[in-house]
Amino acid sequence: MLDLIQAYENYLTKVRQASANTVSSYMRDIRQFSEWLRRNEEQDVLTATQLNISSYLSQLRSQGKSSATASRTLASLKNFYAYLVSSGFLEESPVTGEIHVERGEKKLPQILTGKEVELLLAQPACVDAKGYRDKAMLEVMYATGIRVTELIDLNVEDVNLELGIIKCSGAKKSRMIPLYPAAMRALSVYLREVRGVMVLDPSETALFVNVSGTRMSRQGFWKILKYYQSKAGIEKDITPHTLRHSFAVHLLENGADLGSLQELMGHSDISSTQMYAHMINHKLKSVYEKCHPKA
Repeated sequence: MLDLIQAYENYLTKVRQASANTVSSYMRDIRQFSEWLRRNEEQDVLTATQLNISSYLSQLRSQGKSSATASRTLASLKNFYAYLVSSGFLEESPVTGEIHVERGEKKLPQILTGKEVELLLAQPACVDAKGYRDKAMLEVMYATGIRVTELIDLNVEDVNLELGIIKCSGAKKSRMIPLYPAAMRALSVYLREVRGVMVLDPSETALFVNVSGTRMSRQGFWKILKYYQSKAGIEKDITPHTLRHSFAVHLLENGADLGSLQELMGHSDISSTQMYAHMINHKLKSVYEKCHPKA
């Protein structure tokens, strides 16, 4: 079974060319399900039934897992079993249309106010290499709204300070995103005076590096963000995606159209971008209900 699961991971990585984050999520779900089958049902993924999968999803919900987690797990198993069928390991998939996950209330993403963003961006003290690097990373993150994986995947050659843009290479296509002046200044100082000091190997291509001089990791940036959240005294639970969501909402609030925002965000489907318009409508309704004397 381990060989079979490993083969699927290789398929996702080399054939589907899925992002590292997607592969990690899929494989975690599949391995946890496989282990549950072995311990609780004395079965493996090739002998699992529709009932097994339904029972597993029900157990996830009974353990307090969110409907989003259960839905993602179901999607992971559906794709995994589709691969097993197409590869000839199974004649049919046990994941059928009869398996459903109860949908919980969908929570709106956390958004920072303009003042909270300014407070967060002001936290890195530009007195040493780490401070200059952190300042540049946070400014670029908010200036562009890119995903954390896209941020750490940036290479030096992706930056064009003369034009004030960065080239962001997503899973399927690249896009050019402009930088506001403060982000350009922070990035320029980092590139001109700091990065060369931090990098040990001259052949290193990564734009943002850690204290060891190698490419920054997702976990490394997450820790940096949480540190400055605490330093700023912001009580909201900030994640790297919070800056991306805030970027989108703030642009729409200041007049950006959905088509332009879709391009900047790298969304393949406009429905993903429309979520932010719904968030603004929800905010306006909340303000109306709180402030109108007859509401």
